[in-house]
Amino acid sequence: MSSSGPAAVIILAAGEGTGMRTATPSMLNDVCGRAMLGHVLAAVEELSAQRTVVVVSDVNGQVATYAREHCQDATFVVQERTGSWGTGHAVRTVIESVGVIHGTVVVGFSDTPMLRGETLARLAAAHEASGASVTVLTAQASDPGGYGRIIRDQSGQVTGIVEEADATAEQRQLTEICSGVFAFDGDLLADAIKRVPTANAAGQEYLTDVPAILRADGYQVGSALCADFDEVQGVNDQAQLARARRVLNERLLTHWMAAGVTIVDPASTWIDVDVRLEPGVRIGPGTQLEGKTFVGAGASIGPGCLLRAVTVGKGATVVKSVCESTIIQPGARVGPFAHLTAESAPAAQIFDADPADARPWNARPEEAQPHAMWQQTPQQLLLRDKES
Repeated sequence: MSSSGPAAVIILAAGEGTGMRTATPSMLNDVCGRAMLGHVLAAVEELSAQRTVVVVSDVNGQVATYAREHCQDATFVVQERTGSWGTGHAVRTVIESVGVIHGTVVVGFSDTPMLRGETLARLAAAHEASGASVTVLTAQASDPGGYGRIIRDQSGQVTGIVEEADATAEQRQLTEICSGVFAFDGDLLADAIKRVPTANAAGQEYLTDVPAILRADGYQVGSALCADFDEVQGVNDQAQLARARRVLNERLLTHWMAAGVTIVDPASTWIDVDVRLEPGVRIGPGTQLEGKTFVGAGASIGPGCLLRAVTVGKGATVVKSVCESTIIQPGARVGPFAHLTAESAPAAQIFDADPADARPWNARPEEAQPHAMWQQTPQQLLLRDKES
């Protein structure tokens, strides 16, 4: 791979994604504080590709708008559903729109939030080192249902890929699956993509037919194994979305624990991708840290806290509280049962919040009393902290 990265990365993001049963486009559903497409764009950024092309169904739609905000240099190509469809049609539309792309072209999906940038980099490097016409990213799956299967000859060379709907009973027993992520020689791709047939169960143009076309032309077809099957799993419904959140959250928790953060109960702790924690932080059970939250060294958060876009100073303590868009000063004590927002504390600088007059969980609404803290100015809060 050249020092500047592959010639292009093509992200397929025009699919309808109806399995979520929501108004939000499938690839814009949130996984640990970032849309699935955002995770893919972040992984692609690590490749330092010369060009990023995003295939969308509407250049002014939600998906294109999101991608434009998070990848300002992206090129957008509209895939119109005018008879033909499928991944092969999407890539053919790109070639017809931007022309032949010379060099390595990586193609992937917009709904693979667990895919690491380093995996894409290894794929591109393996492709260029082998001199293959195409290199497919594969994985071993204990339950390969729904995935295309890798077909090999007796010498172990990849001869093609068969989609599950078109596979024989014997082929469906294979456990090596096609991730749908490829590295192509751009010139050979431009020629082969024009010859993809639609003679399959879905009547679509499959990108997975290109390796067989190139092999029939006498070119080498390579493969690169992704050891972690989770990475290549697409997310098509709410159950898969929930699982992706768990997998990515576990990955984030492992990262922070290795960095010196104490997480008392990982099973009940959730941390977004943009959260930053310093060594020595302690996270209690039942805690969620969201958005661009920062927690300084020695601070203790939890149990039972939700912090969203909050800055917590060193040595501060937050217990059973909800804090949003605030700055908690070093050594401050917040909670239990505090609710801090930018509106409730205009200066957004919290020195001490101990709402002893908070109503118990079973109190009647008329018994509720406004917290004294919310009625104080920032200057009074500062004086209160000094007097204490």
